[in-house]
Amino acid sequence: MQKGSVNKVILVGHLGGDPESRFTPGGTAVATFSVATNESRKNTEGNWEDHTEWHRCVLFGKQAEFAGEYVKKGQMVYVEGRLQTRSWEDKEGMKRYSTEVVGNAFTTLGRRNTESGGSQSSPPSNDDDLPF
Repeated sequence: MQKGSVNKVILVGHLGGDPESRFTPGGTAVATFSVATNESRKNTEGNWEDHTEWHRCVLFGKQAEFAGEYVKKGQMVYVEGRLQTRSWEDKEGMKRYSTEVVGNAFTTLGRRNTESGGSQSSPPSNDDDLPF
């Protein structure tokens, strides 16, 4: 890590759809999904409006397997990771970009999915574990 450099993202929001799961040629599980976060803003007339922001996320390994098997559209999730931008050329030769959150911590929040039997990974679930 470069001195003075930080690339950290924390999202708490709802899944926009079921995660899409696959495996790399080397056998590593990959899950991709979108998370919606919401905030209220005052418009020019002074009225409150809801604004939804969509975030593309990707998980690897055991967390990807968990998400692909147990996490469903609409569930509230916690994702912690870093931003990464990929680029490629489309069929017409245009350069395209996609920025996504590469997760290193992931869990479901709120009411548990009755099929899942629990959640995976951080954040701490017990207030006694918090350092403040």
